[in-house]
Amino acid sequence: MRGSSAPADIASDLIRRLRAFAAAITASLGPQARSAHGADPSGFDPSRAQFDHDAVRFLLQVLGEGRPVYLCSETHPEPFVSAVAQHLGVFTAWAAAPERQLAAAQREELPPLLHQGFDYIGSAAVALPDSASRLARPARSEPSAPVGMHTWLKLFRVHQYAKNALVLVPLLTAHKFALGSAATSLFAVIAFSLCASGAYILNDLLDVEADRAHPTKRNRPIASGTVPASRAVGAMALALVAAFAMAMSISIEFGGVLLGYFALTTSYSFWLKRIATVDVVVLATLYTVRVIGGAVAISVPMSEWLLAFSLFIFMSLALVKRYIELAGQPDGAVLAARGYQVEDKAMIAILAAASGFNAVVIFTLYISSDTVRALYSHPQLLWVGCPILMYWIGRVMLFAQRGLIDDDPVIFALRDRVSWVALGAIGAIMLAAI
Repeated sequence: MRGSSAPADIASDLIRRLRAFAAAITASLGPQARSAHGADPSGFDPSRAQFDHDAVRFLLQVLGEGRPVYLCSETHPEPFVSAVAQHLGVFTAWAAAPERQLAAAQREELPPLLHQGFDYIGSAAVALPDSASRLARPARSEPSAPVGMHTWLKLFRVHQYAKNALVLVPLLTAHKFALGSAATSLFAVIAFSLCASGAYILNDLLDVEADRAHPTKRNRPIASGTVPASRAVGAMALALVAAFAMAMSISIEFGGVLLGYFALTTSYSFWLKRIATVDVVVLATLYTVRVIGGAVAISVPMSEWLLAFSLFIFMSLALVKRYIELAGQPDGAVLAARGYQVEDKAMIAILAAASGFNAVVIFTLYISSDTVRALYSHPQLLWVGCPILMYWIGRVMLFAQRGLIDDDPVIFALRDRVSWVALGAIGAIMLAAI
């Protein structure tokens, strides 16, 4: 909590000394965990310990500021310290002094890098050097205040709901403009949105430790500690129950599609996202399932042309997403929880461009098919959409290469004015061709 206008001074204030955080372990443990100090460390189960939630929440806030948080004990054995640190998942690093070497550890000099100062929370009995600042242990708070609406919206990732507009695509391509079909499609969009929220919350619960180490994801409600895990689980259950209740009210078939979507996205969160190339194929499939769900909801056949186009265009965007993530990593790094290395960027870019322009080829073949002649009076007008689509794909690739897209390219497109103009132009061309 100390600061300076000079970057070097700020960096100095953020440094922590491992041994100086030795007593933080007792500051963050409740009575049950403290009593385990004298027990056999191999039998200690941190999941059954009582932790001081105010102290843990404070450490999460510090971590969320981008400051490293260290834990070290000169009185607890290493297995005990390691078990606590790994269970809480808030510490940058941790250490414990070997038994019968405590006195030597206490006499140890500070490493040169850490002489510049650090902040300390823990036992008042621990002597600190002049360069350190002792912070008061966070006072016990009253029962947590209600979480604000903005936080809940962030937890549910409402900003991602725009992706579920893909459910409306079959409504437009099949020219089903009746009010009943439109209402059913909108109902299906809501069901997909709630199901996606449940999947997002599950993913955040599973990835909480990795998110806390991420420069932006650490601000998510669960990773930052704003929303307790227990309340997040309740919100997830509520979203999923509502989603499947709505899905079954549309049709059993649509409920089956939504169940398949949730099963696939859950498999992705648990396992598939860690397998290189499999992860992007699954992401492309998840986008495509939304389109399939839209067709099932209004009981229209799923066009094979639309299916093929969707798979290739979304494969391209999924690869662009991975490229962006890799571009933000230092040389030689491995993407966390993924199977990619920074050196894979060139190949990822090639595959993304190939998938995107294969989608354009499929669109051109579709224009020449008998399916188009049955739906459009002037199918030749659809050719005008090809250069627009080629321009948009090339622009996304170029922006990703220049570092102008910092997240999901689908979200970028939804916020990008040029993308909306391109989409509007293609929509107008399709209407003119009917």
